[in-house]
Amino acid sequence: QVQLVESGGGLVQAGGSLRLSCAASAIFFSRYAMGWYRQAPGSQRDLVATITSAGMTNYADSVKGRFTISRDNGKKMVHLQMNSLKPEDTAVYYCNARDEYNYQAVYWGQGTQVTVSS
Repeated sequence: QVQLVESGGGLVQAGGSLRLSCAASAIFFSRYAMGWYRQAPGSQRDLVATITSAGMTNYADSVKGRFTISRDNGKKMVHLQMNSLKPEDTAVYYCNARDEYNYQAVYWGQGTQVTVSS
């Protein structure tokens, strides 16, 4: 059974940093594109950053220059380094895995809360 388990969320002051991690199991990790999405209360779930199996990255405009996504295929993990955090970054952050050979195979983690105080 595929599992994505996020960690690293918490409460931080504006301007601070957090590093989110997502550990994957039961998937052929190296063929999956991985991503981070976030959802604030009353809002839809939005893309934050993605990284393909080849290491190509994509970021939402709102986080460019502040967030960095990376992956470790050997450990089946994906990370999101978040710097210069702003109150508007407050949301539940979800890890996402998408099979690049089967777009119907999409998996989500349970989410981790990030709260940025002003």
